[in-house]
Amino acid sequence: MQTPDKPSGVTEGNRHRVLLLTLLLGGYTMLGPFSISTYMPFFPELAEGLAASPDAVQQSLSAYLAAFGFMLLFHGPLSDAFGRRPVILIGLLVFVVASFGAALSTSIEVLVAFRVLQGLSAGAGSIAGRAVARDLFEGAQAQRLFSHITMIFAIAPAVAPVFGGWLHQAFPWQSVFTFLAVFALIQLIASYFFLPESLARDQRDSLRPAGLIKRYLSVGRNARFWLLTLALSGNFAAFFLYIAAAPEFVRTTLGLGPNQFGWLFIPAMSGVMLGAFLSGRAAKRFGPQRTVRMGYAVMAVAVALSVGYNLTQPPNVPWAIAPIAIYTTGMAMATPSITLLTLDLFSSMRGLVSSMQGFAQTMLMTIVSAFLAPALAGSGAALAWGNLGLMVVGAAGWIAYEFAKRRQERA
Repeated sequence: MQTPDKPSGVTEGNRHRVLLLTLLLGGYTMLGPFSISTYMPFFPELAEGLAASPDAVQQSLSAYLAAFGFMLLFHGPLSDAFGRRPVILIGLLVFVVASFGAALSTSIEVLVAFRVLQGLSAGAGSIAGRAVARDLFEGAQAQRLFSHITMIFAIAPAVAPVFGGWLHQAFPWQSVFTFLAVFALIQLIASYFFLPESLARDQRDSLRPAGLIKRYLSVGRNARFWLLTLALSGNFAAFFLYIAAAPEFVRTTLGLGPNQFGWLFIPAMSGVMLGAFLSGRAAKRFGPQRTVRMGYAVMAVAVALSVGYNLTQPPNVPWAIAPIAIYTTGMAMATPSITLLTLDLFSSMRGLVSSMQGFAQTMLMTIVSAFLAPALAGSGAALAWGNLGLMVVGAAGWIAYEFAKRRQERA
């Protein structure tokens, strides 16, 4: 029987297996961004091909996001009860079937139904995958693994819209869902042969409603969980504000063309990759809490530069983008350590903790996308202030967490 911390076949000395596991876990996190951004260029073709209104096509995205957010609450508990491997494999299998179904859709109603099925399954790998990473590794090695996964995840938001544009130029709308099906199928085959089970049977929880509700309440009553979740969510929301506002920010505020979104996404995602790399390098030398403080120092410099620039200069490339890239560097430095600290609060139910944290982060992103981004998108200065405000929310969560931790240690 494999044990959580040192399962057979995945050890620090077995580098090629660690690399393969990193690629698998990182690949799971890419399904969500690819499921959203790659098919957006096809909206007009979808409306024409399925004889649907633009609003109805937009509902296919809303239906996906609603299903994705709802199911985030359950992927983790399911992995705590049945093991990480079955949840990931079944999630990928359902996503493959749903993607092929979407490609074969003959009406908008059928497409929306398969998009819901995609949303219900797309998060299984990323949520259960976090638990796998923490089950198998600890300390500096776990922080490095999370950093490498973050680096892989950063590729998706930058590449997905570009790849969707390529497909749009060469193929009909069905191609994007065929691509998603093939992408998930490759992950499914690789996972079947190479993904280890990281949760021993004697460590699994029951799915009985009473016990499950008790575990949800146990996590929900923990103040440090919410403070760390606030830190992680606030940090990311401060950057996600620019993603949600990208159509107006890039085209109206910066005066760029519809094919020039790379001016925002490529520097920002490069910052994520650099920050994740630095977090991995800092893992042994500084420890998680000091690494997070360093990340916040970088974020503070970035938001100060952004506000200062936008208050004194009209927004132009590259100066309006540079602070965003600096910010994402600091954000990615802090993210792996905050994630690990959260998972370690409840070592016996990491899947459920991962689910609740992912759900809370998704809800904040939804609020930012629905209300904050539309209100601020027309002004570079307004976005800079919004970026500052959300970063302060995240920093307040982290400072309060450190205070609570020190108080508990003294007690």
